[in-house]
Amino acid sequence: MTEVRDPAELDAVDPLAAHRDRFVGASDPVVYFDGNSLGRPLAVTGERLGDFVREEWGGRLIRGWDESWMDLPTGIGDRLGRVVLGAAPGQVAVGDSTTVWLYKLMRAAVDHQQRTDSGRTEIVVDTDNFPTDRYLAEGIAAERGLTLRWIEPEADAGVTPELLSAAVGERTALVVLCHVAYKSAFLADGAALTRICRDAGALVLWDLCHAAAAVPIELDAWGADLAVGCSYKYLNGGPGAPAFGYVATRLQGELTQPIQGWMGARDVFAMAPGYEPAAGIRRFLSGTPPILGMLAMEDMVALVEEVGMAAVRAKSLALTAYAIELADTWLAPLGVGVVSPRDGERRGGHVTLGHPRSREVVDALWRADVIPDYRNPDGMRIGLSPLSTSFAEVHAGLAAVREQLARGA
Repeated sequence: MTEVRDPAELDAVDPLAAHRDRFVGASDPVVYFDGNSLGRPLAVTGERLGDFVREEWGGRLIRGWDESWMDLPTGIGDRLGRVVLGAAPGQVAVGDSTTVWLYKLMRAAVDHQQRTDSGRTEIVVDTDNFPTDRYLAEGIAAERGLTLRWIEPEADAGVTPELLSAAVGERTALVVLCHVAYKSAFLADGAALTRICRDAGALVLWDLCHAAAAVPIELDAWGADLAVGCSYKYLNGGPGAPAFGYVATRLQGELTQPIQGWMGARDVFAMAPGYEPAAGIRRFLSGTPPILGMLAMEDMVALVEEVGMAAVRAKSLALTAYAIELADTWLAPLGVGVVSPRDGERRGGHVTLGHPRSREVVDALWRADVIPDYRNPDGMRIGLSPLSTSFAEVHAGLAAVREQLARGA
């Protein structure tokens, strides 16, 4: 059997290895391969939340809104834009769930396109897109009398320029794309796909849920229109943490968001008889922002800023390459295939392995404190958060996968 590289040697030369100790549970024996669904909490966040409860919430009480909380959705949004999203100030806001943000921006986009050109009657979305995106596209199409046009990518890939060019045209109102595919981890070409949409006169909405803080993103440089992402995966915001939305400056005065809540009003406390939208990105807020959920996310953005996205991406590539190396050496003889792209330039922050017994194996691994996740059909996702995952953890986890598969064989 081919020898695999020693994880201790890889950890010894990893420039980001020391940051692992900043996460709660990093020293536990649990192997955590699900940071692409829910990131580990930072230790500093526990301290910060305790201080917040005692001092800001408990001490300042409702005065906290006037003193700082009201500005957090856009303040944290600007920092997130600068550090992670490649977005200039005034284009990102935090608050509401991913589903709500997606609905608001998808509806706003197709309504704008219909007002501008009634012939734009199609929403383009791929069959491998995340379920929420697909379900919302179906619902909005039914709501607004539009048609869905489906792209069918290969199972181990995603939407390519060739596939997109064949799908968009003069009838396209909106294209909904994932930067990193949730199953295969295929990394889409943001600049090229955005350009194709723009040339066709379509708006494009990028889902960044599996990309934000895992791979470099340059929304402004791409010429992106809209984007939405969650904060509980690689941004480590915690379960149910708020999502973020990006609206390019050039569109903010053109789009009418469909969920007109008080937080998006021009004067929040006027309680006016009619709705007047706030200026800029703030008009896309709806409900009261979840302040507690933003604090953990802000801590992670600060850590990413400290180490830099280039270093995060380099570690991510090294971890996923090591996982593929182990899978090829240990698991391929047991019938496991690598579903994710082997080219690192086209791969996000996780690796998906395919085997008919994946669901059964994942269930057994969870009972043994090894935690990947399962995705239909027959996919075992190995999620590797660059700042909290070690090479030794990858080695131990895939050794456990090998043991479970060999036991069944």
